[in-house]
Amino acid sequence: MSFSEHILAWYHQHKRALPWRETRNPYVIWLSEIILQQTRVEQGMPYFFKFVEELPNVTKFAAAEEATILRLWQGLGYYSRARNMHKASKYVMENHAGSFPVAYEELLKLPGVGEYTAAAISSFSNDEPRAVLDGNVFRVLARYFGIGEPINSSAGKKIFAGLAQELLDTDHPATYNQAIMDFGALQCKPKNPNCAECVLRLDCVALNTSRVAELPVKNKGKKSRDRFFHYFIVEKDDAVLMSQRMDGDIWANLYEFPLVESAGPLEIPELVAMVEYQQYFGHAIPEKIERTIKHVLSHQNIYASFYRIPKDVRLQSKKSHWNYCLSNKLDKLAKHKLISSFIERYF
Repeated sequence: MSFSEHILAWYHQHKRALPWRETRNPYVIWLSEIILQQTRVEQGMPYFFKFVEELPNVTKFAAAEEATILRLWQGLGYYSRARNMHKASKYVMENHAGSFPVAYEELLKLPGVGEYTAAAISSFSNDEPRAVLDGNVFRVLARYFGIGEPINSSAGKKIFAGLAQELLDTDHPATYNQAIMDFGALQCKPKNPNCAECVLRLDCVALNTSRVAELPVKNKGKKSRDRFFHYFIVEKDDAVLMSQRMDGDIWANLYEFPLVESAGPLEIPELVAMVEYQQYFGHAIPEKIERTIKHVLSHQNIYASFYRIPKDVRLQSKKSHWNYCLSNKLDKLAKHKLISSFIERYF
């Protein structure tokens, strides 16, 4: 049996039952593919069902407010994905009369849709013979063929793209693409793959040369930087002061508490001594609510501390994007994970 035949035979016995595989609707497949970028299936599944239920077609998606999209997306991270989805839906309405495209070249024109996503949607919805190349596929190919070229280098991308397309079963592109992705996710896992029972074990270069743990190779990205956020809970009657972040930010338009950023960790006296703190809260002594939390983003480590400002303290000044929101309405605001998790604990 060839490589592709082994993969397909394995898939017919082990494939996962996933809801987006039960349809050829390109809109639904697009939803699943964007949600699952940088997100595990188990985490993304509830979000997929929420989007399908509230925004069942591209017309409703395009007509929705950005705040609605961000609220549905809340907790998934990488919020640019959600904003690009909104832009893409509007593009479909304006350029395709609301009919979601299925052709690879047309899909590439949508904001947030790259080569992998276009290949996935076009093959799954229309059996276009385009090979998908996600992290799972990179791993399977790198190990089986013993490819040491970094998967995120220009040369590596070219090698893997050519190989993936060469191996594609052009008679069954949708099934084959799903098969090789499932094989990577379930069998050829990043850590502790079950090589002893793998259908490809006899010809796998990585296994036969003891390089399974080394492959695939990936060039390291830039070092993460540390940031120190100090969030303030300011309550007034039954409301709490909230701040909406501005454009040009990974958390653009999402809500959080007013904050002051420092160059490093601070004790409360050092925080109160900051000019920016005094600008809003004078010399009031805040109460730290819980230990500092480390929140990891791509290229950023955020160390977040939360403080309660005494209720009898009068604000010295307030930014224009700070507004009071009823405490029992906080769930209606779109918030990033760091804030939504704190609210679940505190309110």
